[in-house]
Amino acid sequence: MASVALGLGSNIGDRVARCRQALCELAGREAIRIVRRSSWYETQPVGHAGQPDFVNGAALLDTTLAPEGLLETLKDVETRMGRSVTWEKGPREIDLDLLLYDDLALRRPGLDIPHPAMAQRAFVLVPLAEIQPDRVHPVHGRTVSDLLDDLKPVDHLVRFLAEP
Repeated sequence: MASVALGLGSNIGDRVARCRQALCELAGREAIRIVRRSSWYETQPVGHAGQPDFVNGAALLDTTLAPEGLLETLKDVETRMGRSVTWEKGPREIDLDLLLYDDLALRRPGLDIPHPAMAQRAFVLVPLAEIQPDRVHPVHGRTVSDLLDDLKPVDHLVRFLAEP
């Protein structure tokens, strides 16, 4: 089984319910087991102001799926949950990002592991540090908590919202 870190986000409708529903959809797949999930955090949108704040979280999964198969599954869940195409970094019903897959570093069209911007995003690192602070980023060679320390202070960017 591969150990995967997943980022979740939503800024349309009942944001927490959408993120929880996405985890339920994933847990219903035979090849995926949810190991742990973070609390939910409210975060400001990155890239385009003038849209609702996001709810973000992270989850640890075990899977027998290869990275490409897991990405396909994530996209399928997004589609089934009604994700619509707005504009890049625009509002989203649900957003599922493959952050880390074991200690793999992979660059292919449409699939970058680790997620290329995760080390600069507080809305990714705060929930991930809650559930796996000692996970080492395979490219930077530093732990999630060390990467988060580089960004601090982040309280103005990421606010605790609710328990998992």
